[in-house]
Amino acid sequence: MAEQRLFFKSKRVYYLLSKRTNLAQNLIDMNKILIANRGEIALRIMRTAKEMGILTVAIYSEADRNALFVRYADEAVCVGPPASSESYLRGDYIIELSKEMNVDGIHPGYGFLSENADFARKVSDAGITLIGPSPEAMEVMGSKLAAKAAVKEYNIPLVPGTDEAVTDVGEAEKIAQEIGFPILVKASAGGGGKGMRVVERVEDFREQMDRAVSEAISSFGDGAVFIERYVGSPRHIEIQILADTHGNVVYLFERECSIQRRHQKVIEEAPSAVLTPELRKQMGEAAVLVAKSCDYVGAGTVEFLLDENLNFFFLEMNTRLQVEHPVTEQITGIDLVREQINVARGEKLAFTQDDLKIQGHSFEVRVYAEDPMNNFLPDIGTLETYVRPQGLGVRVDDGFEEGMEIPIYYDPMIAKLVTFGKDRETARQRMLRAIDEYQIKGVKTTMDFCRFTLEHEAFISGSFDTNFVKNHFKPEYLQTKKDDEQEIAALVAASLVGNSKSSTAETLAAVSKSKWRANRV
Repeated sequence: MAEQRLFFKSKRVYYLLSKRTNLAQNLIDMNKILIANRGEIALRIMRTAKEMGILTVAIYSEADRNALFVRYADEAVCVGPPASSESYLRGDYIIELSKEMNVDGIHPGYGFLSENADFARKVSDAGITLIGPSPEAMEVMGSKLAAKAAVKEYNIPLVPGTDEAVTDVGEAEKIAQEIGFPILVKASAGGGGKGMRVVERVEDFREQMDRAVSEAISSFGDGAVFIERYVGSPRHIEIQILADTHGNVVYLFERECSIQRRHQKVIEEAPSAVLTPELRKQMGEAAVLVAKSCDYVGAGTVEFLLDENLNFFFLEMNTRLQVEHPVTEQITGIDLVREQINVARGEKLAFTQDDLKIQGHSFEVRVYAEDPMNNFLPDIGTLETYVRPQGLGVRVDDGFEEGMEIPIYYDPMIAKLVTFGKDRETARQRMLRAIDEYQIKGVKTTMDFCRFTLEHEAFISGSFDTNFVKNHFKPEYLQTKKDDEQEIAALVAASLVGNSKSSTAETLAAVSKSKWRANRV
């Protein structure tokens, strides 16, 4: 294993500065942490760790050997071939590696092992601190049925449906008829829309339930499903919570995550455009109760559905840091990774609920290497041109640079582009400017789709839900836009070649009146 390890500048000065006896506070040492993840989230965690004087260890697959996060870490170890099952998901190996390298804590980021209760338990048994919740909390909230049972005792609003898994199709069909169609058949384990089927008519129920069970078994190894009423035009609202080991729990307000494709988020914002202060307080306090229902510790996210009448229902809890956590950081000024580490050390939260206030507005667009004109299919390739936007109120969390390849083995997200402004419109206009500045060539991306969404009247007015893509987007809209841009560019080029002052002036005047920009990247 020694030959696989790369050692970079150790920065021992940080180690010496971070050494603590902790006799007075009886805190857990956190001098060196291993980040059991990759890409932008690994790099983002390392930056906070560096600010805290904590040494970092990166693990990487052979596909990520030259990645930015590998070079940024104090130490880095190759843990296997590109496939995640042979590298980033090798929990036992990662724990043994952590013990050998005298690691105090492991931060799992999101995805991979971040919500794996068995891994969390083994980390604890090895005498290492997991920077995350307990395995027991993961197990409760990792099962949608167990989560529903836990929160039901706290009178949290739930979508009408079954409280237990159903396996008998005949019995399930009877329950569905009692609830009333349309209904949702949903896998108890997992997420991302897998093992989930909307059933509009009783005639389709048996076939759709069989498909949901089959997909749940294939995706999660667990065929348990439950049934609930289908909320037709929901908004996806999630509440960020923080909890320490001393019984303190606070909510850091909401994130609107309703712009989705294939049940996965593309654009998020904080705060939501539709929540009133009263509703925000109700949902925040409900999220705190959800956290208390499983004795939660650390950073977590409680997800709710919000119907057209602003009634909210508990959906699930994600027992980890979320991809979209930067928008919460922007409006609160709280570094969530720093708080995760402090809580893992045993510190009390340094603030109360009354200390937290919403300041301004923030958007995040996920820059995926996907083709929105081809059903958002991944588009893997080399970043021939890669220039990040800059300026006031712009943040880019990424793990790539020009010339790097987007690996086929992992999620195709290139970056998270985040903007902040004094209000929603300022942040929206700043995002449009940042999208224009972001130059990416070599792969197709979701940037044109994000611009389309940000400019759509439904989005501007805040009158949208999770059906935005289905109701408002068609791939040909982007093609029409590209055709217009190419026509304008051709007109300008032709007038310049013709060297006619009058024709050039007329062309430029026409371009200036157009809503499309010829130099758009």
